[in-house]
Amino acid sequence: MIKNYFVIAYRNLMKYKVISFINLFGLAIGLTCCLLILAYLLNELSYDRFNPQANRIYRVTRSFNDQNGVVSLNLSTISPPFGPYLLNDFPDIQKMTRLLPNGITPMRYREKLFNENNVFFADPNFFDVLSAKVLQGNPKTVLSAPFTLMLTKEVAQKYFGNEDPVGKTIRCNNQFDLKVTGIFEGLPPNAHLHPQLLVSFTTLNDNTVYGAENMRTNWGNNSFFTYLMLPENYPVNQIIAQFPAFVDKHMDHKDYAGMNPSRFTKLGLQKLTDIHLRSHTDYEAEPNGDISRIYIFSAIAFFILLIACINYMNLSTARSALRAREIGIRKVIGARRKELILQFLSESVLICCVALLIAGVCAFLGISWINKISGQNLSIGILMKWQVLVPLLVTPVVVGSLSGLYPALFLSSFQPIKTLKGLFKADGGGISFRKVLVVTQFAISIILIIATVIVFQQLHFMQKKSLGYERDRLVIMPYATDVSTKYVAFRSELLHNPSILSVARSSRIPTGRLLDAAGAFTLSGDSMRPVQTTIKYVSVDYDFFPTYKIRLLAGRNFSRNFSTDTASFILNESSVSALGWKSADAAVGKDFKYGNQTGHVIGVVNDFNFESMHQRIAPTVFLMLPASQEYFNNISIKVAGNRIPSVLSFLETTWRRFFPETPYQYNFLDERFDALYQSEQRQGTIFIVFACIAIFIACLGLFGLSAFAITQRIKEIGVRKVLGANVGRIVGLLSKDFLKLVAVAALMAFPIAWYAMNNWLKDFAYRVGINWWVFLLAAFLAAMIAWLTVGIQAMKAATANPVRSLRTE
Repeated sequence: MIKNYFVIAYRNLMKYKVISFINLFGLAIGLTCCLLILAYLLNELSYDRFNPQANRIYRVTRSFNDQNGVVSLNLSTISPPFGPYLLNDFPDIQKMTRLLPNGITPMRYREKLFNENNVFFADPNFFDVLSAKVLQGNPKTVLSAPFTLMLTKEVAQKYFGNEDPVGKTIRCNNQFDLKVTGIFEGLPPNAHLHPQLLVSFTTLNDNTVYGAENMRTNWGNNSFFTYLMLPENYPVNQIIAQFPAFVDKHMDHKDYAGMNPSRFTKLGLQKLTDIHLRSHTDYEAEPNGDISRIYIFSAIAFFILLIACINYMNLSTARSALRAREIGIRKVIGARRKELILQFLSESVLICCVALLIAGVCAFLGISWINKISGQNLSIGILMKWQVLVPLLVTPVVVGSLSGLYPALFLSSFQPIKTLKGLFKADGGGISFRKVLVVTQFAISIILIIATVIVFQQLHFMQKKSLGYERDRLVIMPYATDVSTKYVAFRSELLHNPSILSVARSSRIPTGRLLDAAGAFTLSGDSMRPVQTTIKYVSVDYDFFPTYKIRLLAGRNFSRNFSTDTASFILNESSVSALGWKSADAAVGKDFKYGNQTGHVIGVVNDFNFESMHQRIAPTVFLMLPASQEYFNNISIKVAGNRIPSVLSFLETTWRRFFPETPYQYNFLDERFDALYQSEQRQGTIFIVFACIAIFIACLGLFGLSAFAITQRIKEIGVRKVLGANVGRIVGLLSKDFLKLVAVAALMAFPIAWYAMNNWLKDFAYRVGINWWVFLLAAFLAAMIAWLTVGIQAMKAATANPVRSLRTE
């Protein structure tokens, strides 16, 4: 019986080739998109789940807030003393491990010199907690001794080729030697961080590196990733509730004017598997994903599949008149309604099975394309796991049944007497429900059009908004340890090149995060009073503001002619406002204390977007530290004209001559700026592509539906032409019913689109507004799409010979 159902289903599909093709093509495209999106979603949801203890591991976070309780800084790292104290004070903690990123680190083996970006100091039990596989060496002891080093097999190949690396020595930062004690397999791509060189944590106890005293008492250096392993199903909130008392017990109250430190700083816990999608701290090991993208792309996949299913329901019920006699005959010869329903469902399931096979092939071919535009490393293999494969194989039955259920119920309800006498008309409830489906399709399409326009506007706004500084032709180089001793001579040599306009140093550069802050004080009466607002700081030299073309609003820049400038400050506009001073001019000359440095304000610069547009411009103080306290991480070089290749060659030659032990490395500030919004750009590209596909599938269904509807009115069109109706009038008549549905869809879509995009834009501190004309544009585009889709069919019918139309039976 089942075989018979599918044989008849196949014959019917072949009989109505156009409608069958539209259904099959629409479902295949829809399922392809769903498979590609599913691969992306599964990859995002899989982060850190390779770790067998993932559900028991938590990362310790630290936040800072002002006296009003407003959080000013939220970090995924903490200071070094916390780790041992946590392990001592909370006996339920089974294991604790720490990682300290070392930034860009020059490493040398014989003649090979590299800048490494993924060097971490790691506790000996790192491999017990974060589940990296040790390939050579004893995982219990490889990181026990100071000045020892573990490498991934890729890094080992880069340094040693086919040599056995164990026992070899690598020079680190031209300061000390590290002995290789083992090789480990790098963490997989779906890990939230990827250390490639692990230096033993005990190395930090050496005074030439960090110092044992700092490890015990430095509460201000919050650079240490700290992970805890807790028992299975442990009530984590019990530990979190004890953190304030823990902080007050161990931290020095003197640093907080005798008040409890827990008023100003708090510890928290993040589940390891939540880090990638749900952690958005001010400092992360690597760029994270976002759970909102999971929801957005899940919704897009659902919309695409829904539109494809709506196409099937619309076209199946629309062709009901063609199958009315068939159904009547089947009922007369004894077919029961249940059997007819199974027959029609088998057709639907058959189409879905074929569509899924086509979609599988298309997804396999399209996975490289999705990798290119998403920046991911997805594999179709992620869909081959049985947990995913079984639901996928059931998909044709589910989708086929859902999309075919209404047509099956509708078609099986025909009365045989009316159908055989030709009295059946495909009207009433069927058409009403079909209109609801068409409205739903266009409502989804209008929502996607509005979302696409607003996403494009925001991305364009971020690229074109004036930042308050110049980012073109700025070369950024790292300020390594070796550079500080020869910087003056190096800068002088660079400035002899007429294509180099200026050279500056700073602790941070625009496009980075403002993570450094200390206490600020202003003069109140005859004493200095603390400022409640958190003010971030950047250490700069004399040339920073001229290099970036940052405008002074009042006062002057730091100058080599004033030795007292190492005790002076330059503020931005937001700082002046936060401090309660009336204007930039009024701020100049004010007494000011920041951290341990006391002096006065010598200038005020305009507000500029130091960070990304996700963050508001923060109150910031720019200061010059004495030579013994210099704190610089970057060199910024302003290049003139279009001679960048020759300048880069000159820079490399000069760098290698001055700093032979430090690898030459550079990037451009505008590249860093683009990287800030790379995630949004990729998300926007993927969103726009899939939105266009969804609209195309909707048009495909509308094309088939309109073609069928016009075929049913072919005689009417012939009569109208004979009576003198012109082509334009006939096209308008045939299109107006569909345009009415677009108008209804627009009224439904507008509030939903506004709500969704308003929430999306809240993630940006600086954003475009949602303009009324975007909604009208979306409605107009939807109407044009509908009119063109229907108009093609209407034009063909309106220009046909009326004699043939009147002879049509």
